[in-house]
Amino acid sequence: MTTTSASYTDVFACSAGHSAPARFRFARRDRVEGKCLRHALAHRPLVRTAAVTSLVVGTILTAINQGNLLIDGMFPEVLLWKVPLTYAVPYCVATWSALRISRLG
Repeated sequence: MTTTSASYTDVFACSAGHSAPARFRFARRDRVEGKCLRHALAHRPLVRTAAVTSLVVGTILTAINQGNLLIDGMFPEVLLWKVPLTYAVPYCVATWSALRISRLG
């Protein structure tokens, strides 16, 4: 008896209907969907969770790191890139970890 093992990427195509292989698995209410990277990054629950995480963690980090300047009413030019970066990092980390645990194969 010979059995061949097929990887998940051989079995699933992206649920968006194009030919890209599914690299990530997302559970829906009654089914499991496979998605390519492009569609995984746009998966609404993933984006929503990462955005909420970014909002909470970014706000806390901004308060810790830049709170004294903001309370004093100062907004130096350097904060124009520091504050957005403070929110972008938790978003990227939340997205990366969600994709990492949903990766197929």
